[in-house]
Amino acid sequence: MGIQMKSIFVNLPVKDLEKTKEFFSKIGFEFNEKFTDENAASMVIGENIFAMLLVEEFFKTFTKKELSDAAKSTEVIVGLAVDSRDKVDEIVNKALDAGGKPSNDPMDHGFMYGWSFEDIDGHLWEVFYMDESAV
Repeated sequence: MGIQMKSIFVNLPVKDLEKTKEFFSKIGFEFNEKFTDENAASMVIGENIFAMLLVEEFFKTFTKKELSDAAKSTEVIVGLAVDSRDKVDEIVNKALDAGGKPSNDPMDHGFMYGWSFEDIDGHLWEVFYMDESAV
């Protein structure tokens, strides 16, 4: 197998860090307070999987490029694999109840089921379950 990384940190710019933390907390995500301050929050997605939610001005210190307006354009869709179809629905429904927007209708391909939402900054999140025994 090729190159192997030990963890992933997805960095996303956010407009209001406290509102963003509140949104993701309502879905059920937790934060590593050791790497969280007024400029950034380290959201724990899974074992060795994190989203660094960075206030836009702080995010800009890491790039010379213009920031995209996630409400108008998309550069990335964060895909999250879960253990069941019910978990897909649970997470997306919590996101919608917390103020997120629907992105796509649920997609059912038999062996794979997914549903997506936009967070409060417009970033796209695709939650899916795949029955690997059916592939």
